[in-house]
Amino acid sequence: MASPDSSLEAQRELWKRVRARLKTAVGEDVFASWFARLELEELVDDMVHLSAPTRFLCSWVQSNYADRIVEAFRHDVPEAARLQVTLRVNGQARPRLAPAAEAASETSAPTEIAATPAAASPASSAMVQAAPRLVRDSAKAGDALSGSAIDPRMTFDSFVAGSANEMAFGVAKQIASAAINNAVTFNPVYMHSTVGLGKSHLLNAIAHAVAEADPTKNIVYLTADHFMYHFITAVQRQSALGFKEWLRRVDLLLIDDMQFLQGKSATEFGHTLGTLLTGAKQVVVAADAPPRDLEMLDERVRSRLSGGLVVPISTFDIDLRRAIVQRRSEQATARFGMHFPPAVLDYVARAVVSHGRDLDGAVNRLVAANQLTGELITVPLAEKTLADLIRARDAKRVRIEDILKIVSRHYKVPRNELLSARRSRDVVRPRQIAMYLAKALTSRSLPEIGRRFGGRDHTTVLHSVRKVEQMIKDDLELGQEIELFTRMR
Repeated sequence: MASPDSSLEAQRELWKRVRARLKTAVGEDVFASWFARLELEELVDDMVHLSAPTRFLCSWVQSNYADRIVEAFRHDVPEAARLQVTLRVNGQARPRLAPAAEAASETSAPTEIAATPAAASPASSAMVQAAPRLVRDSAKAGDALSGSAIDPRMTFDSFVAGSANEMAFGVAKQIASAAINNAVTFNPVYMHSTVGLGKSHLLNAIAHAVAEADPTKNIVYLTADHFMYHFITAVQRQSALGFKEWLRRVDLLLIDDMQFLQGKSATEFGHTLGTLLTGAKQVVVAADAPPRDLEMLDERVRSRLSGGLVVPISTFDIDLRRAIVQRRSEQATARFGMHFPPAVLDYVARAVVSHGRDLDGAVNRLVAANQLTGELITVPLAEKTLADLIRARDAKRVRIEDILKIVSRHYKVPRNELLSARRSRDVVRPRQIAMYLAKALTSRSLPEIGRRFGGRDHTTVLHSVRKVEQMIKDDLELGQEIELFTRMR
């Protein structure tokens, strides 16, 4: 791949345009933190090569922003597919190693991340192992054909399952097991959901599981844009027959982001799908919409996809979001030794409601904030750091009934117990906290609050408020819990 003009000036202009797009996409603060010190070194084949002044920045950008950066380049360089960030020492980037050298060196530049949706997690470099070699054939004219890069972090073990995705998770594991045993179960399998809910993770996990169990399997994982790139290149180089034969010899074909397939490439996919299904070869497809909504595909192809197993993935509920945040925080704790209080985990799970990738990104941001500033991970830090990830919510008047519901659920104390005359510790403390919140978050007077809490007088409420204020000073974790309550209204 080369820029439209190979001159240094053209490369500078390209980088200016890409930086402008990134700044618009992520905002001034995020851009200044992670992108401002990056420099474009070269464009080689489908690789974007950037440099950064510190190893931490290299690793952070590679792990968390590869997709976004490559996407910004694609406006000018459509074939851009991968990103490599290397360390810049004394103003010069470390030379980019040839593929063979990269494979042989444990100290080579950071792992290349394909421009496909990836679940960014604060995994250590030791956890990022070389991906299995999944494609071994070549096209006619000696042009190497390869699938999209596999993210080594996306395995079944790292996938967090819940009610929204448990069917897709189970199907993916069954596909992998069948493929390992030279069998085909459901075929084709079509997974669909909105962005960031785990489709790419499951496709990567299937590829990993099968390749590790049987290295002789011919497995191809392709994003739709990579499929189009291969097909168009093959046509231009008059090696289309080699491309078709390469695809039709696979044992397992995984196509991601099907919604981006267009033109003759979509037609070619239809032919390939028919051939593979006739030969009982496993095909797994992922997209952001059901097959019937993929209008760029021929009606016959949509029908074949619909006739297989169609598996939707739903929006994550609060329990699954909490489980994802918990898993990512445990990974960060194992690597950095930092502490994520339960109140912070609860806050992130409730506040970041968009998709799983944002949950991963939220934990990554808290890790970075802690590492760069030394500030403890608290709810206020999370609120400040994650402001742009949190969906704006209409301000609403807080009711005492809302407070009773939240406190009752959190401490697992029935609402009627909070209003009763019981004096056991497991009831008194939640009741005092609820009274404190009622005073802090509503405009009700002390007598009014007392009446709502089982007919207590105003002195009881005042005692509870002062008691909780003192407990907050003495107990940091309780303070964070109460800070969380104030944001759950």
